[in-house]
Amino acid sequence: MTATEEAIRPVNVAAQAAADKFGTSIVAFDVSDQLTITDIFLVATGKNERQVSSIVDGVEEALHHIGRKAARREGDRENRWVLLDYIDFVVHVQHTEERSLYNLERLWKDCPQIPLDVVLPEQDADAEEL
Repeated sequence: MTATEEAIRPVNVAAQAAADKFGTSIVAFDVSDQLTITDIFLVATGKNERQVSSIVDGVEEALHHIGRKAARREGDRENRWVLLDYIDFVVHVQHTEERSLYNLERLWKDCPQIPLDVVLPEQDADAEEL
């Protein structure tokens, strides 16, 4: 079984929202053949706790605008790895250190990657230094 179009469309919205908040290394995996509880894992990285929180808020807001609300939100107390469960897809926003340590790409390497239609925002030089 492969991920449905009903799951892929909001995942693209979530991925764009993460990119708009300068999330990096944004990837989506079709985990529908491996898991029965969800179809897609979307993973994005934030440089620090504040950015992780900003990405999570941006994703939730963008998905709310298209009528999607997370069934569950975990990890937002420490903002090192926040999970948003939308039932048919799960958004993981990880701090750089957690992304490196847990390496979800390695864990789900046998699952097909879903191409994302994301336009990366331009960063100015001052933002790069922060």
